[in-house]
Amino acid sequence: MTEIDPKELKILSDILALVLEDHPGQSDTALQALRNRARKNSTTGGALKNLFQTIATNPSKAKTASSRQTGSRASSSKSKTTDMPDQYRVQLREMADSITRLDRNLRVAYSQNETLKSELYLTQKSRAELQTHLATLQSSNRNQKPVTIAISLLVGLLVGIAGSQAVHMLWPPAPHVVVDNAHYLY
Repeated sequence: MTEIDPKELKILSDILALVLEDHPGQSDTALQALRNRARKNSTTGGALKNLFQTIATNPSKAKTASSRQTGSRASSSKSKTTDMPDQYRVQLREMADSITRLDRNLRVAYSQNETLKSELYLTQKSRAELQTHLATLQSSNRNQKPVTIAISLLVGLLVGIAGSQAVHMLWPPAPHVVVDNAHYLY
């Protein structure tokens, strides 16, 4: 292996941190993205294992040992060894970009979810207010029924009296014959 770039190490640690995250959605998504990226770039588990072993032994030693190995090899093998870590760096950068993009998409989905939750809450609140208003209207209609019946009876009584007076006015009463009964009094 050639030199281990600190940025590369940071990217790898970020990816692994997301994979080991407590949130199942994030860790599953990061792990799946890592697998997809590895399949796409033909990265094997052995290459990743070698990288870890190099880092685990001693990162500074890994830098010096790799520089010594590359100096002693022929130019053809030197180009191959420098190409492989460059490929790994490119792959790691692509994976990190993919994870960053997925993280951004996840945050957008979370924000959309929160927006929809707030809209749902407002809709439920409006529905409850409408139900309260409807119940108030229905109860006020129930209270008005006895009053409406009493007013209807009173209006009916007045119309009946007025109607009977109108009938009496249209047909004059029969003439009375006055009988003089005064002579019975004396």
